[in-house]
Amino acid sequence: MRTIRRLIYREILVASGFVLVGFLSLFFFFDVVDELSSVGKPAVGNPELVYGLQHALLYVALQMPNRMYELLPIAALIGSVAVLARLAQGSEYTILRTSGLGPWRALFTMLGLGMMFVVATFVVGDYVAPASDRAAQLLKAEFKGRISVGNTGAWLKERQGEVNYFVNVGQLNARGELVDVRIFAFDDRGAIQSTLQAKQGRIEADSKWVMEDVRRRILDVSAKGGAQVHYRRHRTYEWPSSITSEMVSVALLKPERMRTTDLYSYAQHLEANGQSALRYEIEFWRKLFYPLSCLVMVVLALPFAYLHFRSGGTTGYVFGGVMIGISFFLLNNVFGYIGNLSQWQPWVAAASPALIYSVLSLGAFGWLVLRR
Repeated sequence: MRTIRRLIYREILVASGFVLVGFLSLFFFFDVVDELSSVGKPAVGNPELVYGLQHALLYVALQMPNRMYELLPIAALIGSVAVLARLAQGSEYTILRTSGLGPWRALFTMLGLGMMFVVATFVVGDYVAPASDRAAQLLKAEFKGRISVGNTGAWLKERQGEVNYFVNVGQLNARGELVDVRIFAFDDRGAIQSTLQAKQGRIEADSKWVMEDVRRRILDVSAKGGAQVHYRRHRTYEWPSSITSEMVSVALLKPERMRTTDLYSYAQHLEANGQSALRYEIEFWRKLFYPLSCLVMVVLALPFAYLHFRSGGTTGYVFGGVMIGISFFLLNNVFGYIGNLSQWQPWVAAASPALIYSVLSLGAFGWLVLRR
């Protein structure tokens, strides 16, 4: 059985690798074409620095780990379908069956292969892709001058004792530092206590915010003769906070491209401060379930080994595998939006596509493999 398992694993891994390289090459070409409109433009605030073709190629290359993360389950499905259909067409799979590869043993063999894809997808999506995406955004920030969300930046909230802080970070610069920081402090009754504006700042390792060129306004309601406003200016100002640089990155960058632990920490932070965390909770569960979809994909490909093919009949089945993979990718995104709009339980919205395709794959396995 070790020889049979090694044969199947090698063939499927090679085929899936070819499919993955083909998809990545296609997306690389389209992304480069999309970036050509920015080539030749000078950087904001530095006309001598021009966004050249080499920058566009590097930016697109840094986006490829994200593409790889999205395409790995589809590549596993198409590669598995192509190999198993080819083995069935050449009667090689029939020989493997007579050599002891029964349906259940074949299922567990495919699940073992699927675990390899699960580990690869998790590593790429949780470690390689977030680091490369952050590097890509910082590269783009050198020419655009900033990383921001809309016109107002990112808003965060924190409670310290009896004081509620509302924090606005306008953007990140090319060095990953905070730009245009505003902090508003309110008491339990909702009355404003102080405001802070800083041109730029950074978050230290102990989550202490160090800001520069700071202007503060402090409202003193206990003053005689009515409330008074005191103005303060600081060259540098330190503000202790539990808001980490990863939380700011999650708020400013796309949540689907962040690490699972960062999404979890940020969702917990939002809930602790009375903010809606549904979007980030759904994305957190999607990050957990998405690698497991590789198991669903390889099991879904197993019934193709038990079909009877005519000469040249594998092309249609491979095309069917492509369509199944694309439909799963689309359904995975659609359920995320529907769950967010309909206020579903986060894990239900994230797990529904995988559960649907798991039922389909096990149903096809039971009907076509076990019964027939």
